[in-house]
Amino acid sequence: MPTNLAIDDRLLEEARSLGGHKTKKATVTEALEEYIRHRRQQQVLDELFGRIEYDPTYDYKEQRGRT
Repeated sequence: MPTNLAIDDRLLEEARSLGGHKTKKATVTEALEEYIRHRRQQQVLDELFGRIEYDPTYDYKEQRGRT
């Protein structure tokens, strides 16, 4: 689906360079995938925030074999 977007050339070039992409399309596609992945992770965190109960007596150092 062809789309015309006005994207800041400086930002697009920096993202392309950092990502090692050869094309603008590859850069934008990966940026959108990362955005979606990040938002989904944040959604999970938001849904679980305050719902997980922790055992205050749990000793993580003991589980690692250290004291």
